Amino acid sequence: MQNLDIAKFGGTSVANYEAMSNCVKVVTMNPNTKLVVVSACAGVTNLLVELASGACDSAKREEIIAQVFAIHQKIIAQLGNEAQHEAVIKEYLGVVRDLAVQATMTRTDMITDRLVSHGELMSSYLITELFKQQGYKAQWFDVRKVMRTDSNFGKATALVEVISALTKEHLRPLLEGDSIIVTQGFIGADSSGQTTTLGRGGSDYSAALLGESCHAATISIWTDVPGVYTTDPRLVPSAKPIPELTYLEAAEMATFGAKILHPSTLVPAVRCDIPVYVGSSKEPEKGGTWVRPTTEYAPAFRAVALRKNQTLIVLSSPKMVGATGFLAQVFGIFAKYNLSVDLVSTSEVSIAVTLDAGTQTSGLSNIPESLFHELREFCHVKVEHDLSLVAVIGNNMARTSHITAEVFSSIDDYTVRMICYGASSHNLCFLVEQSEAESVLRKLHQRLLESAA
Repeated sequence: MQNLDIAKFGGTSVANYEAMSNCVKVVTMNPNTKLVVVSACAGVTNLLVELASGACDSAKREEIIAQVFAIHQKIIAQLGNEAQHEAVIKEYLGVVRDLAVQATMTRTDMITDRLVSHGELMSSYLITELFKQQGYKAQWFDVRKVMRTDSNFGKATALVEVISALTKEHLRPLLEGDSIIVTQGFIGADSSGQTTTLGRGGSDYSAALLGESCHAATISIWTDVPGVYTTDPRLVPSAKPIPELTYLEAAEMATFGAKILHPSTLVPAVRCDIPVYVGSSKEPEKGGTWVRPTTEYAPAFRAVALRKNQTLIVLSSPKMVGATGFLAQVFGIFAKYNLSVDLVSTSEVSIAVTLDAGTQTSGLSNIPESLFHELREFCHVKVEHDLSLVAVIGNNMARTSHITAEVFSSIDDYTVRMICYGASSHNLCFLVEQSEAESVLRKLHQRLLESAA
């Protein structure tokens, strides 16, 4: 289909009947929107993750399942055909209950993925029925038929070439018809058909992967705010929407904590040069942000972002001086435990790295003690939690004078840790105490972005 637009709706956009109705309006206003990708209803994934933890006794398990049912039942009550729709949701929740019981005996990432996938399965079923209720042709599609991944449960890697081939066979023919196709974000399946997830926030990435394999003209990410802001408006009320961003700027913002876009979203879009639009499903008339390869306006400071729950690990050893292979040994151990190192800073006798606490479905709740044991065999290890990463994002920063002076003079009352600058011309980032992070963010925004406006 020419000029195909793929619309992805986040959890708040499908939170209830009214929110889903807004989605229907947004989709049907654009005749090019033929594929709809949805997240679970707001709050549902967290409840399902709690069930998957294996820590719930039978009473708590039934309480959570009742909460999940209540969220969906409120939508069903306004759909009509209540008995039919309740039967479908209860069937899904029966599987959820069985998996939750399994999790109490043996919790695995594979069980977690199977369990939490039901959030998207239920929300996509209900919004498909809502399209039909409002007189539109709509068809539910199980994305696991085409979204092929490896078996790294909790944060699976998409197999792009396989996805393209399967999409051509199973999905693209449906898009040539006159129905709106509704499918799920976040979830996929490995080669043996086991359900996987792309990690928390992976619905954006799902939409972009489908956009790539369906040769979409645009990808629209619909959320609860009208576009990408100069920082999180919930933390800084004076934040302003940004009309246009480059891929690089948006990727930096997503990577360093801006929650409007998932960090991986732009990778498929960049590969195929697909513009990405970010807007509000509640207020589509307010416009949004276009993300494109280039923009006319490229300011030194574009945005500030915050990412909480960072772990700092400092490794020290006199053996580093003049030695070769030390870094390779350190990173080999992190790779062995499938932990992705984020920031890196080195001196003559030490190396500091950060780990981000949350892209896997289950989060980074516990770093294996055996990892520290292996590291302590050849260096001293110090671990610090409760830190936040602050990133200043802009253009040509490493080649612009006075950048660091402007940044740090505005927050000279705060202690700054582990400054990373120069590896990218689009960011300057550092760590601060988590208790001070929001105050630091507000100070930076006021100095760098409000006074310059």
